[in-house]
Amino acid sequence: MAPSGQGTVVLNIGYGIGALVIHTPGRLHGHEIEVSPVNDPAHRTHAAVRARYVRGGVLWSVVIDSLPAGRYTVWRDPVTALAEIEVPGGGVAEFEWPAEVAVA
Repeated sequence: MAPSGQGTVVLNIGYGIGALVIHTPGRLHGHEIEVSPVNDPAHRTHAAVRARYVRGGVLWSVVIDSLPAGRYTVWRDPVTALAEIEVPGGGVAEFEWPAEVAVA
């Protein structure tokens, strides 16, 4: 999967709509990570881990926008929840994938 170029991420956020950035170890490059509203685990959305080139080097992350504000589950695999994160309306939440946790 090709890295994202400079200025290629545009977020759809605003009143009641936010985004989630999940920072990951580089070994997860290309893996799909799913999130869902805490109260609706079957309603999932996902994105792939991609390289993001920044001033200090490279970071790997997933960017998911257009999320209705609320609490979301980050899924380690299809049946195992990893964490819960609050996504604010008009803002961006960030989550750091634990280095010792692999995607199953």
